[in-house]
Amino acid sequence: MNHAFPQESPDSANLPKTIALIGKYHSQEIAESVRLLAKYLHERGMTVLIEEETARNVVAQLDVRSWASGSFSWLGAHADMAIVVGGDGTMLNAARQLARYRVPLVGVNQGRLGFMTDISRSEMLTAMDDLLDGRFVPETRMLLDAEVVRGERTVTANLALNDVVVDKGAIGRMIELELLVDGEFIYHLRSDGLIVATSTGSTAYALSANGPILHPRISAIALVPLCPHALTNRPIVVGDRNEIEIRVAYATDSRAHFDGQVTVDLKSGDCVRIRRSEYSICLLHPPGYSYFAMLRQKLHWSERPKEH
Repeated sequence: MNHAFPQESPDSANLPKTIALIGKYHSQEIAESVRLLAKYLHERGMTVLIEEETARNVVAQLDVRSWASGSFSWLGAHADMAIVVGGDGTMLNAARQLARYRVPLVGVNQGRLGFMTDISRSEMLTAMDDLLDGRFVPETRMLLDAEVVRGERTVTANLALNDVVVDKGAIGRMIELELLVDGEFIYHLRSDGLIVATSTGSTAYALSANGPILHPRISAIALVPLCPHALTNRPIVVGDRNEIEIRVAYATDSRAHFDGQVTVDLKSGDCVRIRRSEYSICLLHPPGYSYFAMLRQKLHWSERPKEH
């Protein structure tokens, strides 16, 4: 399907006609936002689709009309665009599910921080006019492909938009890891774990571990140790074409986490192999969006002093 990517001079042939709505489950406030969006988009002549769990757990609560609903794969095959209502967690899940279908994503923030969900609930319907008229700005974000290898067998494989984290699990003992980049041994790490973050994920878990903030236009991967035993184990930034391998040298209860939403138990000797995915996602930002303005707001950085 030819998904819509708004341009500076909108072409009516490329404007969205079929829009999917995805919302966080079990929230009355989000249910109401989804209902308002569905009604507004329908009145604007759009075909509205609703993700099946959203329809089952959110829309049904409000006794609204029956919109067409289906799985993420069904949405991917039919939608020109998806509007995600919730916080960054809802956006992360939608991004992983829809990446292979190249459906652009728009975020309505009803969470807390919302680094990826740009539109506030109060401005939601006003922003839809700019969106439907093609005035939103597209931005591409890379994803990571990660696989857990045990012996010669791949135990699991997952996508991650934010990060892949290998940590010590619930038990308090440190984990011992070996880090390799493109097959070259980098260091032996004794710590609580290691975060492998994209530029998008640099403002997530990696930020709380004193990792660097990477602008989304930088195609890079940050390797951020969690509470390392040796203070000389500092964050490292590598290119997006480097292949990363984390070998579990010793651990009691270690785990691998993908975007903090999918978790796999690890054993000593397991390898977690990470590379840039062939898939990426397109986030659509409202006119006037600024990454640095967003950081100033979310991280409470001081404004520039007023000139007298």
